[in-house]
Amino acid sequence: MVSNPLPAFARRLAQQPWVMSMSPVVVPAERLIRRLTGGRMGVLDLAGLPSIEITVRGRKTGTPRTTSLLYVPNGEAFVVIGSNWGSPKHPAWSANLRAASTATVRHGGERFPVRVAEATDVDRKRLWDLAVEFWPGYEMEYALSGFREFRIFELRRIED
Repeated sequence: MVSNPLPAFARRLAQQPWVMSMSPVVVPAERLIRRLTGGRMGVLDLAGLPSIEITVRGRKTGTPRTTSLLYVPNGEAFVVIGSNWGSPKHPAWSANLRAASTATVRHGGERFPVRVAEATDVDRKRLWDLAVEFWPGYEMEYALSGFREFRIFELRRIED
């Protein structure tokens, strides 16, 4: 069985500062691929990387907002990092997630509710270390952001 070389290539590529300028191309491509596959796949999936769609109500409008994100596997939990492509500003989805106690995740064609927990203190350090080990590009994005403290969330499935 041949292993997929794309995840290792994507991890190396994501450590290049110029890649962060690709968001105007990647984000619309992500939306198109998600629409064409009925939400089952996105750009990250094509590269062999783990991705989820998060739907959370807007903190001001209450309107459901959906965002596709890379996630860091942590047992049964999904860890998401508000790196915003190395921007000095926090991503809007992270402010909405911060204001919510629950959200909906779409993963592998399945949609389910999750409990939202923003990481703090010791948990934050542990999850940051896990994230950087999984996706080394986060360190570069941190530097590009002006060393903004990224919001880190752990999402856990709510069992019926």
